[in-house]
Amino acid sequence: MKMRECNVGAKVKLTGFAQSEQRYRQKLLSMGLSKGTVFTIVRTAPLGDPVEIRIGSSSLSLRKDEADSIEVEELRA
Repeated sequence: MKMRECNVGAKVKLTGFAQSEQRYRQKLLSMGLSKGTVFTIVRTAPLGDPVEIRIGSSSLSLRKDEADSIEVEELRA
């Protein structure tokens, strides 16, 4: 599933990047988002752009297109 399909507060694991959006892959990798990374979706702006995520003690804001390029698996508590 795509990251933007998950609810706020969901804990997810990055499983890959969408083939259609490879232009964001290198940028996301440089921000620490690699396959297997676990993060939490903190909040989404009212119109869906940007999306804030938390990886450990760091927070990142991603644009819609960047968030759509991330494929995740939701982790159950």
